[in-house]
Amino acid sequence: MKWYCQTDKGKVRHYNEDAAAVLNNEKNYLLAMVADGMGGHQAGDVASQLTLETLETYWNDLQVPLEKEEAEKWLYDAVIAANAQVFQKSQQDPSCQGMGTTVVVALCTESFIIVAHIGDSRAYLINDLEYVQLTKDHSLVGELVRSGQLSEEDARVHPRKNVILKALGTEQQVEPDIHMTTWERFDKLILCSDGLTNKLTDEELHQYLKENVTENTVKELIQKANDRGGEDNISIAIVDHTKEVGDTSC
Repeated sequence: MKWYCQTDKGKVRHYNEDAAAVLNNEKNYLLAMVADGMGGHQAGDVASQLTLETLETYWNDLQVPLEKEEAEKWLYDAVIAANAQVFQKSQQDPSCQGMGTTVVVALCTESFIIVAHIGDSRAYLINDLEYVQLTKDHSLVGELVRSGQLSEEDARVHPRKNVILKALGTEQQVEPDIHMTTWERFDKLILCSDGLTNKLTDEELHQYLKENVTENTVKELIQKANDRGGEDNISIAIVDHTKEVGDTSC
């Protein structure tokens, strides 16, 4: 597996409240993470960074190999721990009151992927023939689209498209969605914040990512989002299921 990861503050925001990273270990397991903080400068930054730091702490203690059921439980527990850390910080630090973050995180092995998510940051599985969105947005427009009250096209320009129905760290208890799937050689997993998906369609993402992916591919996607306004922070983490090993860190 090889991976690419980049985060950008966009063209409008003064600060980057996103955080993204890809971690690996000697057993060729990867942990890819994207978090989109909310609550304003300081608070949003703190929520997303603290989430990734907590997940990394869990990652450093991970004992592999794992069966699928073990991987699901481990990832679930890691996200629950991150929620506890962010919620506790928001309660103890007045400057962080009300902060929260989306999170999408994937544990990748040679044969399967486990994805956990809260909020509207997304995970896609892409190959040369198709793309599949593995996550369902925990957002107002996401619910309206799923219930048939709103089209995908209208959702992109809806005035309340940024309303999140569930976030990490805003409540003491939270339930992440967990999704397990197998993957094949040359499949690609992409995790991204809504700063990208609000500016590029699924079809456009597929066109960029169905062929060979390089560091320049990630830069081109971020540039495209910025060219179309760049009103939000933009974060991308891509894991490419090839025999090569490599990385481009955030």
